[in-house]
Amino acid sequence: QVQLVESGGGLVQAGGSLRLSCAASGSISGIKRMGWERQAPGKQRELVASITSDDSTDYADSVKGRFTFSRDSAKNTVYLQMDRLKPEDTAVYFCKAEGVSGGYYYALSWGQGTQVTVSS
Repeated sequence: QVQLVESGGGLVQAGGSLRLSCAASGSISGIKRMGWERQAPGKQRELVASITSDDSTDYADSVKGRFTFSRDSAKNTVYLQMDRLKPEDTAVYFCKAEGVSGGYYYALSWGQGTQVTVSS
């Protein structure tokens, strides 16, 4: 099994920055893609960004140019650098680990979630 522990959420003013961290442990050799999802009150969970095992990244249109996904393989940790934050970025952010089978990604584990609040 894979365990994910997130940190780095908090309260920030619009235009500010935060960096989220997600440390993975356990059966990490099966992780082929990591992602950050977020869920705002009353809204569906959405994928914000992802990074594959070969460091290919993908971002939701709403965060392109503002968020950066990176990894430190030596620490088994991924990071989401969030710059120029907007009030609409307010949500609980979840780290997600995925494996792959038959060419399709599937969820291995989610973190517990970390709250990000952006004040206007």
